[in-house]
Amino acid sequence: MADLQLDDVTKVFTERDGNEITAVDDVSLTIEDGEFLVLVGPSGCGKSTTLRMVAGLESISSGQIRLGDTVVNEMKPKERDIAMVFQSYALYPHMTVRENMSFGLEESTDMPATQITETVESAAEMLGIGDLLERKPDDLSGGQQQRVALGRAIVRDPEVFLLDEPLSNLDAKLRAQMRTELQRLQEDLDVATIYVTHDQTEAMTMADKIAILNDGELQQVGTPLECYHEPANLFVASFIGEPSMNFFDARRDGTQLVTDQFRYDLADETVAALGEHDDLVLGVRPEDIELRSTGSDEHSYETTVDVVEPMGNENNVYLTFGDKHAESFVATIDGMNRVEAGQSVVAHIPEEAIHLFDRSSGRALRNRTLEPTAVAEAQF
Repeated sequence: MADLQLDDVTKVFTERDGNEITAVDDVSLTIEDGEFLVLVGPSGCGKSTTLRMVAGLESISSGQIRLGDTVVNEMKPKERDIAMVFQSYALYPHMTVRENMSFGLEESTDMPATQITETVESAAEMLGIGDLLERKPDDLSGGQQQRVALGRAIVRDPEVFLLDEPLSNLDAKLRAQMRTELQRLQEDLDVATIYVTHDQTEAMTMADKIAILNDGELQQVGTPLECYHEPANLFVASFIGEPSMNFFDARRDGTQLVTDQFRYDLADETVAALGEHDDLVLGVRPEDIELRSTGSDEHSYETTVDVVEPMGNENNVYLTFGDKHAESFVATIDGMNRVEAGQSVVAHIPEEAIHLFDRSSGRALRNRTLEPTAVAEAQF
């Protein structure tokens, strides 16, 4: 097995009128052997194009892709030891499950027929589709077809797996189930894997590392918790997390932040982190806002409940500063706490939880610190 390396990979498309569109711009990534990396970002950000360049389905405008010590830029797809699972599954409808899974081995290897049969049946049992080998794709559910597509990739025993939004065609419950199964499968196979999705929930729950793209540019690479608690910029902060982080435009007046809705006192160490920056954006995660019935202490503000979204285990509470027509912000509270639209509540925004960004560049100037000791270990 080997690491996969992308060095300053760029893809430029030329339109019929001669205009050039940069779909992927100087992306550099390292996917270590056995690592599960999720490429995440909004539609059109370049994540699928990046995956297709790794697979050899798109040419590279500049940069290098290396598998181990080998540069694969000019290699044809079949020459790269890479297996890809497509969003549409791309199964041959006239072939049985067995034939779909064995076809690649028959065409690209000299593996004996008996060994192909053993390999296919072993993979099918691993995926829980051993009893479906004689069926055709039209006789299978979406989840079963997805397993067949995975099985077709697994039997090749590749150096790298590429998965292009493989769960997007499944219903919500099955997607949640398959997320867990894919994680378990990837750990068992211990193969470098790149998984593409626009769903940040999939990225947060499945990845060893997340690579976040926007407009073809790499925004941040890190663990899910690093990207959530220590976003590199405004885009990452807004994209990762549901509900999204709350943002308030602010200017610094000495040791205070002044927004259209409130003034916020800053500690000396927070002021020091800002340097000369005074045109700012204050960010706070919904779950970090505390709702109280009364209070006038520092960083607490009178608000009115606009809308409540009960989620069962939690409530998303949308708040305004008095004017119901003003833009709202959201606090996430325990589902056992009951609040109603129109109710007056005090919102407390603790300073240790705030994020501060430079408004013009979007760069993070101050994040909450993700302390390793803050993660409690379960006691059994």
